[in-house]
Amino acid sequence: MSLFGLLSATAGFVKVRFLIDKEVIDNAVFRFHYRVTSAVLFVCCILCTANSLIGNPIECLNEAFKDKINVINTFCWITSTFTLPHEPSQIVGRHVAAHGLGNHFITKQPTHHNYYQWVPFVLFLQGIMFYLPHWFWKNWEERKIRQITEGMRGSSVDTKEDRKERTNKVVTYLMDSLHIHNAYAFGYFLCEILNFVNVVGNIFFLDKFLGHAFLTYGTKVLEYSNQDQVNRTDPMIAIFPRLTKCVFQKFGPSGSIELHDALCVLPLNILNEKIFIFLWFWFIILAVMSGLALLYSLVIVAYPPIRKVILEKRFKYKVPLGVSTIVAKTKVGDFLLLHLLGQNMTTTVFRDVLEEFSSKLNDYKNLSTPTAMEMKPIYPKLDGST
Repeated sequence: MSLFGLLSATAGFVKVRFLIDKEVIDNAVFRFHYRVTSAVLFVCCILCTANSLIGNPIECLNEAFKDKINVINTFCWITSTFTLPHEPSQIVGRHVAAHGLGNHFITKQPTHHNYYQWVPFVLFLQGIMFYLPHWFWKNWEERKIRQITEGMRGSSVDTKEDRKERTNKVVTYLMDSLHIHNAYAFGYFLCEILNFVNVVGNIFFLDKFLGHAFLTYGTKVLEYSNQDQVNRTDPMIAIFPRLTKCVFQKFGPSGSIELHDALCVLPLNILNEKIFIFLWFWFIILAVMSGLALLYSLVIVAYPPIRKVILEKRFKYKVPLGVSTIVAKTKVGDFLLLHLLGQNMTTTVFRDVLEEFSSKLNDYKNLSTPTAMEMKPIYPKLDGST
């Protein structure tokens, strides 16, 4: 399959869908995880395996194996290569051929590099991990929002009579299912926690994978640009070296072990260094956004007065009595459902729903709290079918 064909396969994660065609069951930060981040990771995985971009992932040079250099290439790829600590006094081009190379490696502690075989697998695994919370929530949600907002998403409600009829059906369902959506909200908040834990966990996972060099990778790259050009060492080259060494051992004619020192070029690291510096910045940004989104949800759960602000500011419902009634007589599960409904309807339609809902709540005197959370809410089809 061509590279273009492989990349186009990931377009489904980030393609723009009109609101009328696809219900919204989460927030923007949630979608950054499973649409943007998963797509980016899968694209990076594909690029790392595209030989048309970088050629062979490793090319080694050894005078004794000119006619069988593929043996050295394969051996150094499946085992590991290494670099040596670079000293500031060693001038590249005069004392050493490149950073991390040298002749007296026996007296120094080498740094072995064996991560490069696993980069595509790690990126693919991470892409799946960022998609899993959405998969859990999608199965927990059971297309409830889609059924409730059928015919009301976007600007699909054309006439006033049609809007009134569908609004009444939505409000009827909200009243019939009042106070039984706490399990629904629990599933959503749990998946938000999973998103945050996942992005933070992936940061530390990559740090372990890259030999405890990922946590400070981005800051070192930023500091590199301000250092003296003569003595500075590019941290991207230090972590993802382009030139490395490899020692191949074989038996000689007399039965003694012969050591063959090979110089290896890793063109794949030119791509790896760009991928992981991008992931460093993106994971930091995503972790901050996920933390703020989680804090936002925590405030909604723990501090009911903030729900008034959300109804008034975000959804433009500025009827004080109606806002107070909804906040006072609904629970967090009911409010989350309203919040998601507001994301799928126009402001005008959702205001009608809130107005009718608050009116019904005022007339409904005997509100009772269920003794247990219902795990799989059963609700009627709202499109008129049974």
